[in-house]
Amino acid sequence: MAKIYSENSINQKEEQFEPKKETIDFLLSYSKALNVLHCNELKFEALLN
Repeated sequence: MAKIYSENSINQKEEQFEPKKETIDFLLSYSKALNVLHCNELKFEALLN
């Protein structure tokens, strides 16, 4: 019979995860370099590095 994994997760306390500073910096720099152009029904994505 299949094991139900959700039963155990309800009883466990929620864990808070903190991202590393390097991860946040990477995502911010990526989002600043990403340029999205909409032309009619097409979408072009370009990284401006």
